[in-house]
Amino acid sequence: MSARVSGLNRLLNDLERRLGRERMQAVSDEALKAGAEAFVRELKSQFESFKDTGASIDEITVSEPMSVAGVRSIKVHWRGPKDRYRIIHLNEWGTVKNPNPKGKGAIARALRNSENAYKRAVEEAVRRGI
Repeated sequence: MSARVSGLNRLLNDLERRLGRERMQAVSDEALKAGAEAFVRELKSQFESFKDTGASIDEITVSEPMSVAGVRSIKVHWRGPKDRYRIIHLNEWGTVKNPNPKGKGAIARALRNSENAYKRAVEEAVRRGI
């Protein structure tokens, strides 16, 4: 299923002309942070189902907004003293010896489940900013 949105570029250009580039970037950054916060809440709830020590939950980190190939982005990753980033992909996809770990597909489920909450958070942040 796909949707075609027309006039979005015109709307964004009009907003940028009215508010200025710096203000639009600030609004965009706040929207990204709000959306990432909604996703992280869902991600943490998905990880609760198979937590052992809770280190994978504790090490979820959200970066500051950055430009990647001209597009404002924010990165959710794992960083901390227990180096959980090394095994997150094993929980998500499994291994040859353990093809179906308890946490298999947790990140994909969190993405799918938080999609509407993410959109609402971004929409609300943009409304507040404008």
